[in-house]
Order: sequence, then C-alpha cells, then structure tokens
Amino acid sequence: MDISSFDDLLQAARQQPEPQRLLFVFAAVELPDDASPAQRARFDAGQGGALVPLMCVDKTPQELPSFAALVDEARQFTAPGRDWAMVFAAAMSGTLNKAPTTEDAEAPLQRMVDAIKQGALGAYIPFDRQGRPVRFG
Repeated sequence: MDISSFDDLLQAARQQPEPQRLLFVFAAVELPDDASPAQRARFDAGQGGALVPLMCVDKTPQELPSFAALVDEARQFTAPGRDWAMVFAAAMSGTLNKAPTTEDAEAPLQRMVDAIKQGALGAYIPFDRQGRPVRFG
C-alpha cells in the first residue's frame, strides 16, 4: 500500500494480519549554534537545520482515530517554545493475535530517537504537521 497520508498509515496498520503498535517520535528542526552564514540563510528560507527529537509515544491503531487526535494529544505535552515540525512513524507487529505492549515499545522508541539524532531516517515515515509524508533530499 502506498502511504500518501497519515490516514493511509492508520488504515494499513489496521489491515495487517497481526495487531500492530505504532511508534511516534516528534521532532523540531533547529539551527545549530555553530551554523555558517550560508546555513543560516538556507534555514531562514525553510531548508536545512538539524532534527531534534522532543517527545515520543506509542499507540495501537485502535487507540488513534486520526492524525488530528495525535496532534491534539501532542499539544498537551509540547513545552512552550519547543513546537514540533514533523513526526516520525514506525510500526511493530504483534504475534499470535496479540499486539506489542507499551513496555515492548520502549527500546524500539529509544532506538528511533537515537537514529533520528544521528540522521538515520530511512526506516521511518516522517509526516509534516498536516499529516503529509515528508520527502528528504
């Protein structure tokens, strides 16, 4: 299935033969303190910057009715002045008709946070604040 929106992700997760747990890492885009003038100009034009994970959460597809619900929940936990620019998503598959638990998701979520800090984004689907997939490069 082609994921062209966050709702496509939810639909795909709900259609899997085994129950799923969705993992989300919310990230801001910031300019490093040691940025060059050229990097600052690009950043001011809406390009470049560094991804900074702010918070993470895991949900079953059944706990999450829509992207708007995820955004509303994130709003409750966003610190003033630290708003997120995109959310990275991944999925964990259950076994024997049992979804992974929140405890099962802790280590994979931490690996996601670490990977995003290192710029290793290929295993995750990034979405913008409107629930559209983000393409890098």
